[in-house]
Amino acid sequence: YEIVRSKTPSPEPVELSPSLRPFDDPGVDKFYYRFVRFYSTPVIKTHMVVEFDDAKLARFKALFIEPTWEEKPHYVDYDSKRSANAFVTYFQIPGKSRYQFLLDNSNFIVMSFIRGPVCRGQMALNAINDHFWILFKDPKSDITIQQPGFLLMQADNLSLPIESLTQSVFNSFTDEYNDKYKAYFRAKEKLYNQTYPEGMGIEGIWKGEHSEDSPILTVYRHFDSGSVHRGVVGEMPKTLWVVDYPQLERLYYGLVAGYDVFGNLPHQTSIRRYMDFLRREGEINFLNYMPKEKRLSMLKSWYIGVDSAQDLKESDNYLPLNTQMRYTSNSPKHEFIEQVVNEHILKSTKITFDDINYFTAGEKPPLMPTSFTTIEDIRNGMRSLTVPGTSFIKHVSDNNTNLMHVRFIMKSREDIVGTIVINRWHDNVNSLFGGEQQDSSKDTLDFIAASIGSYPNVFVQVKEEDIGDFFDLLENHEKSPKYRAIFEKFFVSRSADNFWETFDWFQADLDKKDPVRAGLYDLNRYYNIAW
Repeated sequence: YEIVRSKTPSPEPVELSPSLRPFDDPGVDKFYYRFVRFYSTPVIKTHMVVEFDDAKLARFKALFIEPTWEEKPHYVDYDSKRSANAFVTYFQIPGKSRYQFLLDNSNFIVMSFIRGPVCRGQMALNAINDHFWILFKDPKSDITIQQPGFLLMQADNLSLPIESLTQSVFNSFTDEYNDKYKAYFRAKEKLYNQTYPEGMGIEGIWKGEHSEDSPILTVYRHFDSGSVHRGVVGEMPKTLWVVDYPQLERLYYGLVAGYDVFGNLPHQTSIRRYMDFLRREGEINFLNYMPKEKRLSMLKSWYIGVDSAQDLKESDNYLPLNTQMRYTSNSPKHEFIEQVVNEHILKSTKITFDDINYFTAGEKPPLMPTSFTTIEDIRNGMRSLTVPGTSFIKHVSDNNTNLMHVRFIMKSREDIVGTIVINRWHDNVNSLFGGEQQDSSKDTLDFIAASIGSYPNVFVQVKEEDIGDFFDLLENHEKSPKYRAIFEKFFVSRSADNFWETFDWFQADLDKKDPVRAGLYDLNRYYNIAW
């Protein structure tokens, strides 16, 4: 089903009350939210599911009906400036309830913009790195929840560039929203410093409340599309985010609810620029858990070539908040995430590091096995290829080779099916036009035992007896007839006689493993040159 606004109540036929955005004036004094049966064939790129049951209904009542509201419940108008600001429109609803609702549905909320129209196309996605993890601020430690009046006082500074859809192109490059954002961030930082002068420890990170929660999410960018996955998937990423309530609300309200996919260039440019602010805020929230003396060097390593970042000095006191985290090694990022995953988040979530791509600080990848007779041999072969800059990545840098769906056809056991994800290195993702220099010597491979992404770039089929040759291709690939022949043996061309047979197999495997959330793969980004 999908939910719509209707001029008519049930059981009358649905009469849509159309509007550009869900918070726009419906054009009638009274409308009804109606569920409409969804008959179209779902495609995975837009098939994002929320499940409703009695437990979910009880949760809604506990969050929104039982608590005392900040104000007596009342209707709000559709003034564009107020309706485009969630912190004004929904102030009457307790902030804790609003934030907890977003946390309960964190996977869906983040997925709605990473897989939504705002993040389709390279220009939109160059605001994020190819791979990062998202953690969330615990509501008990989020000062904006504990002191709800703060957000109302900062409402103007928290306004988003969705108030108008008809601004001129010149307005999209002004510093209006940048200045407002900086004023809000400075005020928030000051409030945290006053309330938590010693800083926060790991208790500031949300651990989840139920086994189905997603206290950690993995985001992948596949050049011009993106995907979101529950838990800590893949290797240690370059950056991590810690997201608090105002940031999560703005991510959704600005990039989903308020985004006009048919909007003009100024509208889309303004939102792309605002995404830079939200990304940096998440990164800074994470850095505030790192040792003070390491924060600036970490930040600069994420923004190579950005003068404003490289010119920062310790005396600028740019990241001033204290932390109660204590570290014993030279790799606080590893220590932090390992403490969160192994000791802090709910065990019932069953979130753990994957045993192929993640390495603890100082841990070295194994050598490539000389034979592949066991599952452990295959696993070690994969682990040996996770080092940066393998030969395959250096020679195959086309943007249609970031997402490879792989099937190892085994003789006496179930086939091994997964995805090879290439994480492209970017010196920075801070520029709207260019500026994000790539370095293939720093690109990496992740071997994921699941279907990743909605747009396969290529299907790969490898028989058990040929696994050694396939790993040799990934490790030692060079532009020669030998490796060209190996490539064509395993990688399925769009012109191959067995292409549709291969597609059907991978599609059926996805449908079988995840029947509720599965949908048709989109082949528009399949490798565009036949061989």
